[in-house]
Parts: sequence; structure tokens; C-alpha cells
Amino acid sequence: MSSRIPLPYAPRVLELFQNPQNLGRMEDATIAASAGSPACGDMIAFYLKINEGTGIITKSSFESYGCASNIAAASQLTIMIENKSLEDAWKITWADVSEALGGLPSVKTHCGSLAVGALRRAIRAYYTEISKSIPKWVPENLTKDEKHALEEEALAEKLAKKYKLNVPSDK
Repeated sequence: MSSRIPLPYAPRVLELFQNPQNLGRMEDATIAASAGSPACGDMIAFYLKINEGTGIITKSSFESYGCASNIAAASQLTIMIENKSLEDAWKITWADVSEALGGLPSVKTHCGSLAVGALRRAIRAYYTEISKSIPKWVPENLTKDEKHALEEEALAEKLAKKYKLNVPSDK
């Protein structure tokens, strides 16, 4: 008999977990980035197709290794950013994602942050690797969501070493 209490997921979280939108690798992506670690159980890869003339995200997709909240947050974020400018997509916060999902359980808010962290990594990478010109609205220092993704990855690596888990690293 299990002593685990089911988490109170909003209907939208369950809907996107069961039927994720924009799921899968995008082979012709303009840029891709990931956040998280398989060692902690939550990882998201974001793929963006960008109209380089206008800076509009014309298509987005994701891959996820994680829980229902992780999958739903990434799916919801791809829906929110499509046909938006990179600047408008950058402004989306984990709280915006959570609100669009009808809320996330408090122990799962990091999933929204991880999704936003992966998106911001992709946008930052686009400007540093492809455009070679970083706009003023991209902060020089990492945002809270980008830092959160780094902290989760560092923690996962420590736990993997401590418990001698054989988890591949992409670094």
C-alpha cells in the first residue's frame, strides 16, 4: 500500500501531460537549448525556428524527460511563444506559465522555471551564436530562471557522484 498522496494537478496540466503539444525534436531548428539533468529526473530541450529577418518564433517544440508538470510546462510554453518576437518570448516568466496551466503544485513550480530557463538559454544562444549581436533587452547577467537551471544541474551532478549514478553529461 502506498503512502504517497497524489498531487493536485489542474485540468490543463493533465490535458497537456496526456496530449502534449509541439512535442519532439525539430530537425530544422534555428537554435536549440536544454536545461535540467536526467540525474534529477527533469530535463527539457527547446527547439526554435526563427524568422531571422523579423525575429519572430515561427515554430517551437520540446523534448522532456520528467514528470507531468515538466511536460505540461514545456508544452504550454511552446504554445505561448509561437508567433511571438524573441523579445516578447523572453519576457514570459515561470509564473505566466503556471498561471496558463491553472497553477502548479508548490513542489512543482521549478518545472515552470526550468522550461523558461531552457527557452531563455535558446534565445541567448541565438544571439550569441547566430546573430552575433545581443540586443539591449537581453541582460548581460543570467536571469533567475537561467540561474535556477544551472543550480538544478549542479545539484543533479553532485547527487549522481554521491550515489555513483552513471548519468551521461552533455558538458
